[in-house]
Amino acid sequence: MQNKLVIDIHSFSYKKGGIPKDNTDNGGGFVFDCRGILNPGRIEEYKTQTGNDIGVQEFLETKTEMPSFLKSIHDLVSISINNYLERGFENLQINFGCTGGQHRSVYSAIKTAEFIRKNFPDAEVKIHHDEQLHLNLSSASSN
Repeated sequence: MQNKLVIDIHSFSYKKGGIPKDNTDNGGGFVFDCRGILNPGRIEEYKTQTGNDIGVQEFLETKTEMPSFLKSIHDLVSISINNYLERGFENLQINFGCTGGQHRSVYSAIKTAEFIRKNFPDAEVKIHHDEQLHLNLSSASSN
């Protein structure tokens, strides 16, 4: 029996913890820098929220380039996911970083996990919010 492809998705802060280590020792995967997207954390009403909150999500979806940013990422990671599934690989790591690991990276990680779960049901998705630990309970793998 072939093992399932496990995809670990991380949101992280460049300022606080830096790029997450790949604990599988494969040394591969993706790191995407979300700092080129307008930061909702600079807007008073969103400062205490995260990318898991509806207000921040609506801001990112309507006031920034986030939708096209994520579409490009989803197109790119799909190539590797398809290839890894065909070749029987067991691990892939996808990381999203922003300044504080609170808004843009959290949103990107959540939306990418949703995309992968919908389009690649043979993969197991695990999501880790490295700076927003309280979100890890609500973002647990649904597979």
